[in-house]
Amino acid sequence: MKWEGNRQSDNVEDRRSGGGGRLGGRGIGLGSVVIALVVSYFLGISPMTVLNLLSGGSSELQSQSAPAQKPPADDRMAAFVSTVLADTEDVWKAVFTQSGATYQEPKLVLFRGMTSTACGQGQAAMGPFYCPADQNIYIDLGFYETLKNQLGAPGDFAQAYVIAHEVGHHVQNLMGITSKMEQMRGRVSQTEYNALSVRLELQADCLSGVWANHAQAARQLLEQGDVEEAMNAAARIGDDALQRASAGQVVPDSFTHGTSAQRQRWFDAGLKNGSVKGCDTFSARQL
Repeated sequence: MKWEGNRQSDNVEDRRSGGGGRLGGRGIGLGSVVIALVVSYFLGISPMTVLNLLSGGSSELQSQSAPAQKPPADDRMAAFVSTVLADTEDVWKAVFTQSGATYQEPKLVLFRGMTSTACGQGQAAMGPFYCPADQNIYIDLGFYETLKNQLGAPGDFAQAYVIAHEVGHHVQNLMGITSKMEQMRGRVSQTEYNALSVRLELQADCLSGVWANHAQAARQLLEQGDVEEAMNAAARIGDDALQRASAGQVVPDSFTHGTSAQRQRWFDAGLKNGSVKGCDTFSARQL
């Protein structure tokens, strides 16, 4: 991916200098992060609960997050994240303007271990996540090591896909889709809500493809093998792949993000058509 030398976003906050939080007095490593992600997918429980069990203690934050600040200028990974975020800003600003709307840029928060959010306590084991209440994207950059070494999805464009997916959730929030989803919570069964969650996540995958389409057209960011990196990442974090890896069986009713094939299909759809309307997973008869 051709990213070096491009504009970096001013909307990145660095909370890593405090060293991150700890659970119950014992540190949580990348292996525990993977376990928490897999188990939470399979059992339908919060990664926070799984981490609490792994740590053998309470889930109270042992150390406070450091005050927000800009990442160091010589931090290459932070520079990469800032550059990708800037590119999503450019793309979505143009897309929203074309439709007569105004794009509100999200902030991206770098943290280690834990951090406070308007959606509750954020933890590295959740993987990168978006909080609609504060319109922030949160990421512990250690996730990229997990993605590469333990989930088998290396490459800078795989990393960019992860950020673009979370930005996709921000776009959904601005479009009012997220609030409609929240209104369904408690009104339908857990199985039905899981099915809606799959459609929400697949739409975010598609919107990440829309970003890639527009970024390539405007700035020719893609290099040979980049699309394959993103498709591989989508496959590695499909619900069926994670469940099969954790327990050797697949429980479709517990899916919340979609199968590997579905995640690949919808990212590819956004990449090829570059259209937000083409990402209407909620009306699609077949995912």
